[in-house]
Amino acid sequence: MMTGKTFTILLVDDREENLIALEDMLEGDGRRFLKASSGNEALKIVLKNEDIGLIMLDVQMPGMDGFEVASLLKSNPKTRDISIIFVTAINKEEQYVMKGFEHGAVDYLQKPLDLNVTKAKVNVFEQLYVYQKGLKDSLEEVERINKQLERFVFIVSHDLKSPLSAIIAMLSLLEDDKKVAGDAELRENIEMLSQAASHLSNMIGSILDYSRKSIGQQSLEEVDVRELILQIAYLLFPPRHIRVEVVTEMPVCQTRKLKLQQVFQNLISNAIKYNDKERGLIEVGGEDMGEYYRFFVKDNGPGIEDEDREKIFKLFHVTGNKSHNDSSTGIGLNILKMLVEEQGGKIWVESEPGCGSTFFFEWCK
Repeated sequence: MMTGKTFTILLVDDREENLIALEDMLEGDGRRFLKASSGNEALKIVLKNEDIGLIMLDVQMPGMDGFEVASLLKSNPKTRDISIIFVTAINKEEQYVMKGFEHGAVDYLQKPLDLNVTKAKVNVFEQLYVYQKGLKDSLEEVERINKQLERFVFIVSHDLKSPLSAIIAMLSLLEDDKKVAGDAELRENIEMLSQAASHLSNMIGSILDYSRKSIGQQSLEEVDVRELILQIAYLLFPPRHIRVEVVTEMPVCQTRKLKLQQVFQNLISNAIKYNDKERGLIEVGGEDMGEYYRFFVKDNGPGIEDEDREKIFKLFHVTGNKSHNDSSTGIGLNILKMLVEEQGGKIWVESEPGCGSTFFFEWCK
């Protein structure tokens, strides 16, 4: 039985004594009964009450019979999901039963009603109603939270645009400065900063666009993965002693560019950040596996201890590896895991302490 909520049952029969008997049979805690003595009256009650969980519908009624009532209810988007049990005195010939199902019945009860069978069937539909209601409430709550997150992302991204625009404008002025023009190294550094700022501006624009769209609405783009990685490696400004190389052929694929970029950017950034070798090497590659691509980011850094390998993708888990300016929160890899799994793939790591790590992830086509 339901706890804390009311389960509303509409009883429909042209004979008052049948309505009374059925209510007495089904009466229980948390149940509310509505009664109608005709098809027309039943339709009016349903349209006025949005919380009806089950209709016990007599088939043989003068005027509008049970089949017609069920057909009209199923044709209305607001009422088509209400469960209907046909109550009938007609023998259960297969042709007759099939007609009932075609008109929207989910079950049959034969008159005279068996007390135990009737109670058992109604209990099942009550439990089903509870589960469906709980699922609907959960989905509405998820939708509400998603909308809040979308608004948050939009506001933050929008607010980042203003100071970034000022930075881009200032860098543009510096590029035209005579002192900068006369210093080749300074000019190169400012050009790199300007490109990075423009790239960040484009990323923020993509995030703004992403925040306005559901997953189904997010557009697929043709992405040259090799060019994407080279661009990421350039704009991350790796130290001079660390080299980033693309070591295999890479595909040109149709995908959600921003998400693939986030995965590669985080993995390459981590490989740069934690590299402890005098000469750092980061190798990026991939392989076409048929239904998906398997990409990897390999480094010759400190590696990951055995006890950390299964935990690093969990929220807030931080490994023992620390860079001199480390401020890791243990969130990044968990987000990458969600991004990859949302795409239908998986992510994992193979590592040898002291010799480096290789992160693999699958990206469905």
